[in-house]
Amino acid sequence: MLTRLLFLLALVLPLSSQAQDRPPNIIFMLIDDMGWTDLGCYGSKYYETPHLDQLAKDGMRFTQAYSACTVCSPTRAAVLTGKSPARLHITDWIAGHTRPHARLTIPEWTKHLPEAEETLAERLKTRGYATASIGKWHLGGADHYPEKHGFDVNIGGTDAGSPPSYFSPYKIATLPDGPEGEFLTDRLTTEAIGFIEKNKDQPFFIYLPHYAVHTPIMGKPDVVAKYQAKKADGSHSNPVYAALVESVDDGVGRLRETLQKLNLSENTIFVFTSDNGGLSGTVGAQGWKPGPTDNSPSRLGKGSAYDGGVHIPLIIAWPGTIEPGTTNDAPVISYDHVPTLLEATGTPLKEGQVVDGESLLPLLTQKDILKREAIYWHYPHYHPGSATPYSAIRAGDWKLVEFFDDQHVELYNIRRDVGEADNVAAVEPDIAQKMQKQLNDWRTQVGAQLPVENELYDSERAWESDRKKKGPKK
Repeated sequence: MLTRLLFLLALVLPLSSQAQDRPPNIIFMLIDDMGWTDLGCYGSKYYETPHLDQLAKDGMRFTQAYSACTVCSPTRAAVLTGKSPARLHITDWIAGHTRPHARLTIPEWTKHLPEAEETLAERLKTRGYATASIGKWHLGGADHYPEKHGFDVNIGGTDAGSPPSYFSPYKIATLPDGPEGEFLTDRLTTEAIGFIEKNKDQPFFIYLPHYAVHTPIMGKPDVVAKYQAKKADGSHSNPVYAALVESVDDGVGRLRETLQKLNLSENTIFVFTSDNGGLSGTVGAQGWKPGPTDNSPSRLGKGSAYDGGVHIPLIIAWPGTIEPGTTNDAPVISYDHVPTLLEATGTPLKEGQVVDGESLLPLLTQKDILKREAIYWHYPHYHPGSATPYSAIRAGDWKLVEFFDDQHVELYNIRRDVGEADNVAAVEPDIAQKMQKQLNDWRTQVGAQLPVENELYDSERAWESDRKKKGPKK
C-alpha cells in the first residue's frame, strides 16, 4: 500500500530536481528474433529470465506488442526513425530474399537507412545526449553505419545480419576480439557498462541491439548443460537456445546493477523488446524445418504473415513515472518508440519530421488511451518463414491479412482466436471490407511499394531462391 501511495504522489508532484536538471537516460535493448513467450514473465517454464522478470515487476509489461515487420532490418529502421517500413521503403532484411520464378516480382526497395532520415539518436543529441550503438546494425554498409546517424560510437555494428560466432574470435570488423572463448552477449554488455561509466555525468542514450538470439544458436557450455538436465516446457526445449536467452537476461541484470551502483536507476528509461517473432521454423522446396523456439499460442513465427512473426515482448521501466508491476494490452508497435522517447525527454521533433508512431506515455502513466484506430504491416516479399507478399491491419481485436499472390484476404478475431485458426472473412464481410479499405488507404498514404506480376513465373520453380548470392540469410 505504501509503494502505491508513493507512486501516486510522484505522478502529481513535479519531477524530481534531478529529472528537471537532466533529462532521463535511455537504454534501449533490442533482441534479435526473440519470441513473445521466450521469457518467464511471458509464460515460459523452460527459459530462465529472472532479471527480465524483475524488470517487468518494476515497470510495465505489454501483452500486445508488435514489431514493425516480420524480419529485422525494417523493424530496426522503424525503431530509429518512428516511421513505418512501408514509408521508408525498407521492407525486407538487407540484402533480402528473391525468388526469380515466383508469381510476383518484388519492388525495388531501399537497402540501407538513408542519411536524410532523422534518427532518435540525432534528435537526442540536440538535448546534449551522449549516444552509442552497441551490437547489430544491419542497416547498410560502411557508408551508412551508426556514426552517420547520430551515434558517437559504433561498437559491433556492421552490415551483417548475424555473427560468425558468439565466441571470440568474433571476426566482426567493428569489435576487437576479446580473450579466446569470451561470449559475445557478455562482451556487448561490458561495452555498454563502460559507456555508462564514461558518460554518467551527462544524459546518455544506449541503443543495444544484441545479436542474440539469432542463429548461429550458441551458448556457454555450462549453461547449456543446465538446460539439458531440465524438463522441456512444450515446444520450449532447445537447451542451446535457452542458454543464449539466459545470456541476454544476465546482461539485463548487469546493466541494472551498474545503474544502481551509480545512482542512475531513478532517472533511466529501460526498454526491452525484440525485432520480430521467434524463429519457429522455415519452409522450402524440401518441406518444413523446425526452428529453435516456439511462439504458441500465436501462429508460426519469424518471416510469417501471422502473429507469431510480429508478436514480441515489450517491457518498459521508468521509476517514478511507470507504476511497478503493471501490464497493458493495447496493441503497440515498433515505430511508437521515437515519439514516446522524444516526449519523455522533452525533445521536439525536427521541423517537418514525419512519424507514423504514437507516444505511449498516456499508457505508461495510465492517464489515457491511444488515439489511433489501427496499426499496419506491409511486406511485399517472400521469406523462408512462409510469408508471401502481404499487407495486414489490426484494429481493436480484429486482424485482416491481404495476400498479393492470389488477392485473397483472411480475417481473425485475435482475442477469441489467438492462433489465427478460424478465418471469418466470409462470415464477417462488412468488417473485412471496411478493414481492407483502411489498409488500402494507408498504403496510399505512406507510399507503399507493391509487387507486380512476374513474367518469369514458373510454378514448378517458384520455391527456388537466389538468397545465397545475397549474403548470409537473415
